[in-house]
Amino acid sequence: MSHNDTIVAQATPPGRGGVGILRISGLKAREVAEAVLGKLPKPRYADYLPFKDADGTALDQGIALWFPGPNSFTGEDVLELQGHGGPVILDLLLKRILTLPGLRIARPGEFSERAFLNDKLDLAQAEAIADLIDASSEQAARSALNSLQGAFSTRVNHLVEALTHLRIYVEAAIDFPDEEIDFLSDGKIEAQLNGVIADLDAVRAEARQGSLLREGMKVVIAGRPNAGKSSLLNALAGREAAIVTDIAGTTRDVLREHIHIDGMPLHIIDTAGLREASDEVERIGIERAWQEIEQADRVLFMVDGTTTDAVDPADIWPDFIARLPSKLPITVVRNKADITGEPLGISEVNGHSLVRLSARTGEGVDVLRNHLKQSMGFDTNMEGGFLARRRHLQALADAAEHLQQGKAQLLGAWAGELLAEELRLAQQSLSEITGEFTSDDLLGRIFSSFCIGK
Repeated sequence: MSHNDTIVAQATPPGRGGVGILRISGLKAREVAEAVLGKLPKPRYADYLPFKDADGTALDQGIALWFPGPNSFTGEDVLELQGHGGPVILDLLLKRILTLPGLRIARPGEFSERAFLNDKLDLAQAEAIADLIDASSEQAARSALNSLQGAFSTRVNHLVEALTHLRIYVEAAIDFPDEEIDFLSDGKIEAQLNGVIADLDAVRAEARQGSLLREGMKVVIAGRPNAGKSSLLNALAGREAAIVTDIAGTTRDVLREHIHIDGMPLHIIDTAGLREASDEVERIGIERAWQEIEQADRVLFMVDGTTTDAVDPADIWPDFIARLPSKLPITVVRNKADITGEPLGISEVNGHSLVRLSARTGEGVDVLRNHLKQSMGFDTNMEGGFLARRRHLQALADAAEHLQQGKAQLLGAWAGELLAEELRLAQQSLSEITGEFTSDDLLGRIFSSFCIGK
């Protein structure tokens, strides 16, 4: 579809509400205003007017806002009609607008896409709009707003600018090899490069925090039947999310709960007890349990403390440990401390964390919460942070790899040309974050995930 079309969409959620908003952007927005309102409103002033049908009868009345381009969200002429939020009223008004020539319904995210294409937002800021709408906690919302206001982009642009200056210095050293001073070996380039690497590492650390806020952490509770997995799910969720009985195999399917620990989203998954099952339904549940385990960020290995004194997972259940993905982090949770009398708390056993608690009474559950937060490196005191997506983390990682490769070329062979190329590639990776170097396919995937009307 052409970006020269004039687009229209409902900017408020579908259904009934106090206010319903239609947004129009493009060259024909002026004609829509004159046809529906009978005049062009004063720019950036709220005008209370009737919204008229083709025969002049009023369909609704409300606030009209006119934003002539380029001083608008999209950079184009934009008209907003804020009327009553009934679906019938909004549908009538939308149909009226679409009778005018040259208008079409906007694709999801097309308003934000046009803002990006018209240099009103960079790509990281445009993505932050969707992240702000989807924010699941106060901290995530604040960080998304920081990204929308340019906090992430500013950090990235500073890195790009630093790389630009460094490239100029390196390429000058290459172009003037006969100078008395060997700029490649005098230590200045290495010092500047180390400074950029340190700054990039700081941005990566903050981006990982932002990714945690956005993506959350997937934690799977696994173990034998009746180990207390569902009781732990309920304790972490703070409600009776799962049925708890003394009958082994009560949980036969995957149960999911979404909670927050000091702002960090946590996706907790309770699974069927793992054992050899003759019942077909239970067998399917166990297969699904293993599927969830293989996709987890961390496994809570639940152990009934009344059945074994072992604390090393390899001693408790070697077959279970052998089947786990090799790099999957495990936390052993010895449950039923209220019965065994063992001390509550956390310790380390052969590289694995061990938490002793009682899921039934809730004792020791706060220790587990803090452990989950710390194991992901989540900082609850992060101020002025920003949200980051997986593609941002990958771009930052690629840039870091190019800088390390460039440093190796500098120190190993004083290879200025190869260093300059690695600096260029690092710069390109960073520019992908803000959209300076981005494929059309990626843009399509990003903006198609937005709401219609955004």
